[in-house]
Amino acid sequence: MTAGVAGAGGAGSEAGERTIGTWTCASLVAGNMIGSGIFLLPAALAAYGSISFVGWLLTSGGALLLALLFSGLCRVMPAAGGPYAYTRAGLGDFAGFLVAWGYWISLICGNAAIAVAMVGYLGVFFGGLQGHALAPALIALAALWLLTAVNLAGVRSAGRMQILTTLLKLLPLVAIIVVGLFAFDATNLGPFNASGEPTLNAVSATAALTLWAFLGLEAATVPADDVRDPATTIPRATVAGTVTVAVVYILATLAVMGLVSHEQLAVSEAPFADAAERLWGPTGAWLVAAGATVSCFGALNGWILLTGQVPMAAARDRLFPARLAHRSARGVPAVGLVVSSVFATVLILMNYTRGLVGLFTFAILLSTLTALVPYAFSAIARLRLLLLADGRASRAALFVAAAAFVYSFWAIAGAGEDVVYLGFMLLLAGLPVYAWLTRGRRAEDAAESSS
Repeated sequence: MTAGVAGAGGAGSEAGERTIGTWTCASLVAGNMIGSGIFLLPAALAAYGSISFVGWLLTSGGALLLALLFSGLCRVMPAAGGPYAYTRAGLGDFAGFLVAWGYWISLICGNAAIAVAMVGYLGVFFGGLQGHALAPALIALAALWLLTAVNLAGVRSAGRMQILTTLLKLLPLVAIIVVGLFAFDATNLGPFNASGEPTLNAVSATAALTLWAFLGLEAATVPADDVRDPATTIPRATVAGTVTVAVVYILATLAVMGLVSHEQLAVSEAPFADAAERLWGPTGAWLVAAGATVSCFGALNGWILLTGQVPMAAARDRLFPARLAHRSARGVPAVGLVVSSVFATVLILMNYTRGLVGLFTFAILLSTLTALVPYAFSAIARLRLLLLADGRASRAALFVAAAAFVYSFWAIAGAGEDVVYLGFMLLLAGLPVYAWLTRGRRAEDAAESSS
């Protein structure tokens, strides 16, 4: 039997008040997507040439499909937990648990990576950090727990921080776009397909690279209990945030590729800094480094907010420990926030000797796949619910759900064998947890139905 909607009708965050509006929702979507990835992508894409814009368009189209998918789901099911709630409603408890389990671990790993990446950008201002191992880890932990405290203060405080950091992180990107396009030199673009690979392979590779930059488009659906008029606000914010970010990404990459020669860009470790230096001299590199630092800080704030919401929604349905469903006096899932940040702390301390690259790469591998799996599950859940609607479903909604699944499946297949292997093992590791947490559920449910 299909499970009920998770979290439906849950109380708002602070004194029963729903505190998240359209602007905060849109900044959560845009802020969670714009992290550290975009500041490195032009260099990675330079190896493929301007064919990478075909990859950008494909990924942007796929992201828009997913945004429309989550918008449709939220209109009929404005429940806390986002992909988890939708999967459980459409496919049952077991599928819902798998999505919540993988998504929660993905958030924890991603937070550890983003915190460490932020310290990497701070190295531009404090060169001494690069020669130490423990100091960067301690700074990363300070940022992690500072933003955990902000989230513990209430959803309203976290929302204000998200709006501020989203505006600040957009400034250097918009500046590069506006000024860079006026100084654009088409000869810097290099060959259309510089990789030498077949066109289809090159396009698939660039689409896979750009996908990481769009993870987080579902962010506004997760704290639905705290959103004012969620059935309207979340769909509007999800689509608007995704379209805005796609336009910024494509134009920013185009501006950088037109400012820096193809040969230099292909070996650059800081492509936006190189572009800014051409426009404004050494001060430009500092400005971009500051923007990247704020970008990571804002993304970390948004992802920390979700680490409390996802386990809370699953705990309400008795699929996670009940304590994770508890809200503090300020209306936030404090236990989930603290537990998540403790796990992220352990990850950082266990891996700080490996440096930024080792930890960041590991987290990206897990985060990418464990985000794609919930996308695929959500698409199938939407498709099943539409098919059960006795012919009342529109063809457009059916197309979006089917196309979103095909895109998610294609993206998972293109993520690589190592990533799929890691993600599959991660999901399997949750099976004993599910068995333990749901022990005795049948007897309890039978007792409830007979009473």
